[in-house]
Amino acid sequence: MKTSNVLVLLLVLLYINASTEWPTHTVCKEDNLEIYYKSCDPHQDFAFSIDRCSDVSTHTFNIRAAILLRHSIKELYVKLNLIINGKTVLTYSETLCEPGLSKLIFCGKKKGEHLYYEGPVTLGIKEIPQGDYAVSAELTNEDHDTVACAYLTVKNYLEY
Repeated sequence: MKTSNVLVLLLVLLYINASTEWPTHTVCKEDNLEIYYKSCDPHQDFAFSIDRCSDVSTHTFNIRAAILLRHSIKELYVKLNLIINGKTVLTYSETLCEPGLSKLIFCGKKKGEHLYYEGPVTLGIKEIPQGDYAVSAELTNEDHDTVACAYLTVKNYLEY
């Protein structure tokens, strides 16, 4: 009996190591709004949540995000793509951390440290138009190492 338990455990561990894809996580699912995310970094998943899904349709809402850093952050760059119906309609990139310019509190964090944020986020728009959206986001450091990478899916059926 113990041999079969060890065999099952080994098979599970081999399956997990062979997988290159993280599961899709549900952030929220309400009547008219659904938000999902998935890590696109095959080596690391992360945690992300929103206090109340209905708050997303407002100007500002509270989030929680956490990750264990696999790479240090001296410089940090973000690249975002907004994809609607399979077509990229917006590409945005910005420097978030560099010597003398730190827009975020976690600039300068070292490999192995936990990065945790809890607080408000403002989208800069008053409402999210109805529709299905996909957002890809990648954070890279000065060595072009992926610090975090995610696909975010938003399905908004709210009528304003």
